Amino acid sequence: MTNKFFYLLYLVPLLCFSQQENSRYTLDINNFYGKILKHTEEISQFTDKRQEGILISLNRKTYGEKPWQSRYNYPDYGLSFQYQNMNYEALGHFYGLYGHYNFYFFQRNLMFRIAQGIAYNTNPYDAVTNPENQAYGTHWMPATYFMLNYKKEKIWNGLGVQAGLSFFHHSNANLRTPNKSTNTLALNIGAVYDFESKEPLQYIEHKDSVRYTEPIRYNLVFRTGFNESDLVGSGQFPFYVFSAYADKRLSRISAIHIGADFFIYKYLKETVKRIAADPNLNVSPDTDYRKGGIFVGHELFINRLSLETQFGYYAYAPLDYLPPIYQRLGLKYYLADEIFMGVALKTHAAKAEALEFALGVRL
Repeated sequence: MTNKFFYLLYLVPLLCFSQQENSRYTLDINNFYGKILKHTEEISQFTDKRQEGILISLNRKTYGEKPWQSRYNYPDYGLSFQYQNMNYEALGHFYGLYGHYNFYFFQRNLMFRIAQGIAYNTNPYDAVTNPENQAYGTHWMPATYFMLNYKKEKIWNGLGVQAGLSFFHHSNANLRTPNKSTNTLALNIGAVYDFESKEPLQYIEHKDSVRYTEPIRYNLVFRTGFNESDLVGSGQFPFYVFSAYADKRLSRISAIHIGADFFIYKYLKETVKRIAADPNLNVSPDTDYRKGGIFVGHELFINRLSLETQFGYYAYAPLDYLPPIYQRLGLKYYLADEIFMGVALKTHAAKAEALEFALGVRL
């Protein structure tokens, strides 16, 4: 029940699409065909067969009724549904629901989509019935995809075409192991339909007359969730992260961060016990499993939603487990100017350690 609540919380920022007058929508359908990329030996056995699936997306156009829309060249935002046939019995099938943004370049002929949501896998790892699936340890998992398309709308009666490349990432972020994950690179081709093709879209341009700036602000954040060590079957444990950082807005769309994290990962407490039991490793059972880190970061603002990227270093880490450099990539949603919630993936390069759910205050 707790995990279902977390996944619901995870989708909240992505589903907060405002219902405004004069909304204009498009529907696009893409078929995709590709392959799983080899990134670990455990995944190499699943890289031969073709991947295939379909993406169905509903998009709401923007035309500058709010200033942020003009700053980002009038993006679309919406919901997309994904079906992917993994073509390996051990990997099953995927059904995903995502929130996405479409950004436009080169006279709006080139579209770049960023999508984040949840996916359901039909055949995750099971020690008895499906031991070959080292990629996914759970049915439900967070998922991400990116799409780069050449797009030509309204060629005939509101109907247009698009084609390009897609990249799909499926991983449960160590909510439960195994979690080797899969990355699929695919070619996609499809059609797009504008429901109001006869009405011309009038863009409203907003220009800042003065440079936007703010004084340094201070943030306090509490992050939590559940994860498991790489030892399959070792059990899920809660974790708690306390963060404090200063941010400096460079413009209306950008800010930089500098701060510190304090990590309490309960799975590491059990890891200390397991490592200390091995006489060859020379680790004391009293070794502190907690960690402290310092980080720098950047935040990109899109309306009340923002994309957060941070790079950190463990300044305090008595237990030598995982590399000393860590990264955090996440989404934040500002409930008010001073209060935000968010979700982030904490990793060590390509290895995910935790999916963090956050609540913070900006002082």
